Amino acid sequence: MSLGDILPLLQRVFLISLVVIVLALPRLILSLRYANHIHTLKSAPVMPTAVVFGAGLRRDGQPTTVLADRVATAAALYHQGKVSRILMSGTVRGSDYNEPSSMRSLALKIGVPAEDILVDSGGNRTLHTCLRARQIFGVDQALLISQRFHLPRALVICDASGVSAVGVAADLHPYRFQFFWELREIPATLRAIWDAYFRKPSKIDLNTQESNNPK
Repeated sequence: MSLGDILPLLQRVFLISLVVIVLALPRLILSLRYANHIHTLKSAPVMPTAVVFGAGLRRDGQPTTVLADRVATAAALYHQGKVSRILMSGTVRGSDYNEPSSMRSLALKIGVPAEDILVDSGGNRTLHTCLRARQIFGVDQALLISQRFHLPRALVICDASGVSAVGVAADLHPYRFQFFWELREIPATLRAIWDAYFRKPSKIDLNTQESNNPK
């Protein structure tokens, strides 16, 4: 292979690498910024409310493993006395797909009393969950319950929404499609930064929020 053949190949590799770095850099910066704001169950501080983000249902309507781990982590915090109530926030798409209802049912099975569970059926995006927690449910301090790959994005959005929060990692199992969850965070983080710093969450009308968007 001649030098003339190698140079175009190297240029393409360089451009692709540059694009990947540029796209991934915001996620890296956000992860470093919030690294000290993400706790384990043991190190989590006491807060009034745990906010649990939706993460999909199986075909039978039961929580996915990712979502079940979030609910289980919130329930453990409740039983340890670190939170006094849990806000279940997720998407509803008709009678056959109701994330917050499924989350609530699982929490009840784990022993969380019904009176200490709040249900938000408008959490179609992380942004909407944080905004609605603050504006509708009056949450101004919270533990955010999610996996580590999602928490930096959730923290920056909730901070911008007026919720003083720290995260609690709900990584209780290895996840079959974790690579895709991680990959998805690259564009999702870019959108979160746009929402937090440029779109200004306080100016978003919750009555006109997008529906059925991924969190």
